[in-house]
Amino acid sequence: MARGHLHKFGGSSLADADCYRRVAHILLTHGNSDDLIVVSAAGKSTNFLYKLLNLRESGQLWQEELQVLISYQQTLIEQLLSNEQARDLRERLSTDKSQLISLLSLEQRNEYQLNQVVSFGERWSARLMAALLRESGVASSHVDACSILVADEGSVPNIRVDESRAKVQALLAAHPNERLVITGFICANGQGDTLLLGRNGSDFSATLIASLADIGRVTIWTDVEGVFNADPNKINDAKLLKSMSLAEADRLARLGSPVLHSRTLQPLFDTSVSLAVRSSYASHTDFTLIAPQSSSASAPVVTNLNEVVLFSFKSSASIEPLLAIFAQAGLTPLAHWVLAQQKLELAFTLESQKQVQSLLASFAAEFVIEDLQIHSDLGLVALVSADAELYRRSFARLLSRDAKPIYQDGLSLVTLVPQAQVNLLTQKVHRRCAGPRMRIGVLLLGVGNIGEAWIDLFKRARFGLNKELEATVELVGLVSSQKALIDNAGVDLDNWQQQYEQQAQPWNYDGLFEQIEQLSCDEVVALDISASASLTLQYPELFARGIHVVSANKLAGSGPLPFYRELKLQLGNRRLFWRYNASCGAGLPIQHALNDLRNSGDTIEAVGGIFSGTLCWLFENYDGSKPFSELVTQAKSLGITEPDPRDDLSGRDMQRKLLILAREIGLAIELEDITLNSLVPAHLAELTLNEFMARITELDDDLLQQFSAAAEQDKVLRYVASLDKAEGKLKAEVGIQWVDRNHPYANLTPGDNVFVIRSAFYQGNPLIIRGPGAGREVTAAAVQSDLVQICRDLLQE
Repeated sequence: MARGHLHKFGGSSLADADCYRRVAHILLTHGNSDDLIVVSAAGKSTNFLYKLLNLRESGQLWQEELQVLISYQQTLIEQLLSNEQARDLRERLSTDKSQLISLLSLEQRNEYQLNQVVSFGERWSARLMAALLRESGVASSHVDACSILVADEGSVPNIRVDESRAKVQALLAAHPNERLVITGFICANGQGDTLLLGRNGSDFSATLIASLADIGRVTIWTDVEGVFNADPNKINDAKLLKSMSLAEADRLARLGSPVLHSRTLQPLFDTSVSLAVRSSYASHTDFTLIAPQSSSASAPVVTNLNEVVLFSFKSSASIEPLLAIFAQAGLTPLAHWVLAQQKLELAFTLESQKQVQSLLASFAAEFVIEDLQIHSDLGLVALVSADAELYRRSFARLLSRDAKPIYQDGLSLVTLVPQAQVNLLTQKVHRRCAGPRMRIGVLLLGVGNIGEAWIDLFKRARFGLNKELEATVELVGLVSSQKALIDNAGVDLDNWQQQYEQQAQPWNYDGLFEQIEQLSCDEVVALDISASASLTLQYPELFARGIHVVSANKLAGSGPLPFYRELKLQLGNRRLFWRYNASCGAGLPIQHALNDLRNSGDTIEAVGGIFSGTLCWLFENYDGSKPFSELVTQAKSLGITEPDPRDDLSGRDMQRKLLILAREIGLAIELEDITLNSLVPAHLAELTLNEFMARITELDDDLLQQFSAAAEQDKVLRYVASLDKAEGKLKAEVGIQWVDRNHPYANLTPGDNVFVIRSAFYQGNPLIIRGPGAGREVTAAAVQSDLVQICRDLLQE
């Protein structure tokens, strides 16, 4: 049966006796009786062995330094093992010392003898760890990897996979239910001579042996908890990644990850072996799991290299064959650019510079390489994610003019910048793309027809909105006049009505604000689609608590001027937003148009129009053939009017909308400054609804007389709001006007709104905005538009 786990421990995890004990504890508590263990040389032992060679080659005394290294190993043995176990390892260490003295005393050493010297550190670690496990009462043996890993020689040994697999499988069969501690970093050629696996060779040994042994998981125990979405030594709020795909991990490794190395990952491709990266100093903490078969994208990771080399040259050849040659040599560029005039640029790590120069020189004639320039004053910043495309726009916004254009492949975005800019750009990219996504909570105040329409719209738009904003916009509250539901986990948009009915509770403002304070949101936006005066009075408290507001409710924008000014002052004192386009014209962009004109330097002289879909419908259908009161009754039955038609007929709604527009163009006026000519006579205004409907015919005579008189002049009746401030005099009124039959007010689709704007730029030919000025869908769309704009404003740097 295949073994389930291989553990690899690096030199920092075996630095002293306490580290060895910690590793043994991990193996006994996180492992099984047949686990494989791969170990590096303890502490800095390998560096020490290289130092001995350097001393010998330079003719300096090395014997004393050798004794320091042997004493270090002896101390580990004495501190960790009982007398019997310690005696055996002391004898072996004495033999090794003699062998090292013999090798170092040679006048000339061949490559294999040099390798033999350097490999002692791993052999000592494997022996000591196996002995310590036996000391703990478990079966364990040490294994020299030269006995199972066979390779052909080259700049990096090329493993003979089939031959090595057979040796590994035979070893496992010979040692069932026994922990095997295997040396990392080394292998052997066909004659049994020691070869070194190079930089990060022990990690490569671990994943290679795991693939040959059909191991289910490799855990590399190191001095960090795993892979972070940025270097935690440079980015304070870097977060540990709990999972990532093998493809993402490999791209990250090629782009400078201090934790992962591409060569380590290669044996895992086309296998089912997963790789965990964990801390041997905190084995209880979360860790990173790299799954080879995973197709899901993890969170984006930002990485950098402070120094890279950019090769710039001209070539008449295509870049693909050149890239293939580099790949065959194991020199895949970090990024490349094809520029105008046959210019190519390729970025490589600093350590690859000599190899790349040699390769380019070898193929200079074949690829017609000219004007070669080498730039070594650049650094690299990159983002790695299977969803890299989603972050391109945000990444690009952060680049200075000194940056290279973004290089993009399926898994990464890469740029080069002057070295002095690397750290700052890394921080910016992390904050914008890989840092915590801003969570914007939305409270819906008003769960009626428009509220339902908005939820339907928000449900359809949310995914695209979150993707565009690179944030999370979530409905967290539903509030009606009777009950409120505040849910930090977010309202279920598919079952919101059922959730509201089951969980909503009676509320008051103090309790509601307290619940809002408990939400784990970076920002909160309240959507007021009620007609509540009491809610309007709470706007100062909403702003005081840092809550942004979208209003379809007209009462705040048309409230008393001191109240309105106080709201604007609160907004100015803090980074708060209040948008209320839906309060006038529903989805029509009237306020957008007025603001754009003012921002362009235009001067608005007059605003007028029909701002009531109900009154538009009534007067477009009124032709004198039937009483006006009959049309009102019909409209009420069709749901075109408010439940009390006087709310429409009074003109008060249009008066408030005109006031909102007046204030939007900078006029500091009150509602009373706008003359109101109501269609409802004073003697009918105070009656009950039933009494009014019984006497509604009293409206007919006056309207018929006006209709007939207007018709004699070839004009029609329209109920119009108008504001004119030409010649420095303000005239604002709402009421019936007689207009020419070809006037913009005269030929509307029943139910439309129309706005006519005259300005310094629009004199003889005014700007006209026309369309549905009411309706649940268009009003919901206006609310959504305001919400999106606030979200964009909040996410601007």
